[in-house]
Amino acid sequence: MKQLLIVAHAPSLNTRALRDAATRGARHADIEAVEVVVKAPLEAGPEDIRASDAILLGTTENLGYMSGALKDFFDRSYYAVLEEKQGLPCALYVRAGHDGTGTCRAVESIVTGLRWRWVQEPLILRGEWQDRFVTQVEELGLYLAAGLEAGVL
Repeated sequence: MKQLLIVAHAPSLNTRALRDAATRGARHADIEAVEVVVKAPLEAGPEDIRASDAILLGTTENLGYMSGALKDFFDRSYYAVLEEKQGLPCALYVRAGHDGTGTCRAVESIVTGLRWRWVQEPLILRGEWQDRFVTQVEELGLYLAAGLEAGVL
């Protein structure tokens, strides 16, 4: 059994809908060999990363940066998993009120340092809320879980 870890900052109804969509996609009925673990950034840590075979990160854009909660997750986990989890498949979605580039750049910098492997370009959900954001994040969760189950990630 493979494990997909979803670490998502979800402080609002809309961001909780995104986290739930990622979870729903990853737990699709056709995917049987992937366990999905969902945690808030302040609840997740190095032991969760060690147990995972892939990770999906979700964050809000806060002043052009990732959420403080996701930054805290990285601060507590970085050195603890640096040598152990190189090559970990990862993906990111950003709920961005503006353009999301600063947020992506910050997360990409940390992921590069960890030597994790991007399996998809970051998904930036820009501007005013759109219902299609939920579908896009659900598809991202499904893609990661299906790829993990198939052994292509």
